[in-house]
Amino acid sequence: MDAGIPFAIGAPIGPSAWVQLTQAMIDRFGEVTLDPDPMHIDPDWARAHSPFGGTIAYGFQTMSMLTHLLYSAAGEAKKDDPARFGSFINYGMNRVRLINPVPADSRIRATFTPASTRSDDRGRQIVVFDCVVERENSDRPALVGEWVSLWLPPESKVGQ
Repeated sequence: MDAGIPFAIGAPIGPSAWVQLTQAMIDRFGEVTLDPDPMHIDPDWARAHSPFGGTIAYGFQTMSMLTHLLYSAAGEAKKDDPARFGSFINYGMNRVRLINPVPADSRIRATFTPASTRSDDRGRQIVVFDCVVERENSDRPALVGEWVSLWLPPESKVGQ
């Protein structure tokens, strides 16, 4: 492990458990993001007009699954016991590519590799994870990217 983070730099974490992105989940994502795009929420329209032959998950929805997938890959104990393992706070993305659409009712999972860590001007650890989200029964990943997280050691405060 490096700089106190609970993962070793360069050592893959995962894969996570499979998660099915159902049409109901896609519909709710569209509702809460105020994005009623029929390519995502209207199966009849998507079958007739979409190049994918049906509805697909939102790209931002696939990205939003990263936190859940990381906790799944790392083991729920890390999420359930921040007093022991610390916490990761989303800091942003260096780059992300949505390589392959995720059709409704498909299953995804992810692998994460801590690529680097550095201290910011407050002495907090910034961790970059290389992420690969795969879609079941597909040779191409759904998403690849560099996810940046702020690691807070146990008992630390965000404003510190």
